Amino acid sequence: MKYKYITVILIALALTSCEDELTTDPIGAQTQEQANSKPTLASVESSVTSSYDMLSNRLNQLAEWDWNGGLVFQNDIIIDDIASDDMEKKWSPDGDQSWMDEINNFTFTSTNGGPNGLWKYDYEGIKRTNIALNFLLNPEIESLTGISTQRKNQLLGEAYFLRSYYYFSLVTNFGDVPLILAPIKTYQEAFDKAVRAPKETVWSQIKTDLETAKGLLPNLKYSSNTEKWRVSKGAVIALLAKTALYNKDWAAVNTLVSELETTGFYSLDANYFDNFNMNKEYADNEVIFSYNHVKQADPRKGNGICAPLGWGFFAPSTDFLASFEPNDPRKLYTVNAPEQWVNKLLGTTDGGNKGDDDAPNNKVFIRYADVLLWKAEALNETGNYSGAIDIINQIRARARNTVTTVTVRVQDPAFPADPSKTIPVTSVGPPPPAGTLPDRPNSGDKALIKTWLIAERRAELGFENQRMPDLKRWGIAKEVMTAHGKVFLDKHMLYPIPQAEVDASAGLLTQNPGY
Repeated sequence: MKYKYITVILIALALTSCEDELTTDPIGAQTQEQANSKPTLASVESSVTSSYDMLSNRLNQLAEWDWNGGLVFQNDIIIDDIASDDMEKKWSPDGDQSWMDEINNFTFTSTNGGPNGLWKYDYEGIKRTNIALNFLLNPEIESLTGISTQRKNQLLGEAYFLRSYYYFSLVTNFGDVPLILAPIKTYQEAFDKAVRAPKETVWSQIKTDLETAKGLLPNLKYSSNTEKWRVSKGAVIALLAKTALYNKDWAAVNTLVSELETTGFYSLDANYFDNFNMNKEYADNEVIFSYNHVKQADPRKGNGICAPLGWGFFAPSTDFLASFEPNDPRKLYTVNAPEQWVNKLLGTTDGGNKGDDDAPNNKVFIRYADVLLWKAEALNETGNYSGAIDIINQIRARARNTVTTVTVRVQDPAFPADPSKTIPVTSVGPPPPAGTLPDRPNSGDKALIKTWLIAERRAELGFENQRMPDLKRWGIAKEVMTAHGKVFLDKHMLYPIPQAEVDASAGLLTQNPGY
């Protein structure tokens, strides 16, 4: 009988499950047995490709409808958006998925599915990247598989980036976490690793992995013209800049974003929604890293987050809707409240993909506007107020020059006598009226510019998993959430380590304070 891995360390062992467990082995996953076998070109390629999967919104990757365990889909939308002042669980409050309500009102405990799911997704991703790196760092890998040096280096760069991305998620949400940098071969080794490394050590490893990846990937917008979804050097530079941002290394943020600017690979799209439009994927100028969802793939690769949208999930808070300045096109492009369409998550502005558990629209992780606002923050923190304001005004100019598409419902001509049968019709509306989103004026007031930056990030990046991490790193989460009517305590700056992981490690894995 094989034992189900429960702790993060046993996840790293990649053992299979008992029959009575909910969790199943993900399709395409590399097992430890495969990692130890003689590698082939196919197994090497597969090991890297499968390492991307934990970024996907595909449903049920780690379990079958384990809602309470947080394993139906990636939980970043729960812990970053629903937990914030931007999003509510549903358009109509009900008792469905009460664990999400606990995240929303900060009554969650260490058994909640939100942190549990995030932890398991991230460490499954790390397990896969470690197996991929184990293959690729074999000094004989080229002779064993016939892989070219160029392709080997590209795959290495991708794997290092992906491991750093998963650890970025872990360290920002949990603080100190176990640092596992190679496949685990024995149970003794697993339990030896069941200790939390200081967050400073984890941040250092993230930076080391990214700097290594930067030197391995080609100096091109896309690492592969036939597989544009793969990690690029631009994505690596951007995540290095975000790592510096979260560690308040303002000089490094400025240097890295400037380096990204000089590549000439990215610019702000003329239309704000081009970032999310499923018909413009890999044809826009702004998206730096996204997950490539594909409909009707085998195995499935569709965007399952569109399915719960059909069940009424992921609604804007009243406060979020009221936070937009008059006529800001970004409000409607984020969410069409009258129609209950979360356009950003659907990749459409007409309700298309709503309720589809295999939708084709990508999930955007890093885009240029976000990166530019990191630089604006760094400039403001270092006294370059005019530079910070200039970037904020670039973002505002693009928004006010975005033409809004208008979708209305009309009678379905196929059912002329049935008033309940309507169809959406989309047309291009007029540009925003003069005076919309005026430029911010010159100022030498650092605190005032910071308020402009905070407002701009909320409007620009709503529903993109940025709000709660922003509030926490700015040190204003308690203030904002209290004003929003929530009881946010100091302990909520971090999420709890899943209690099942603590228990299964016999206490070697310690809990965060307050939980």
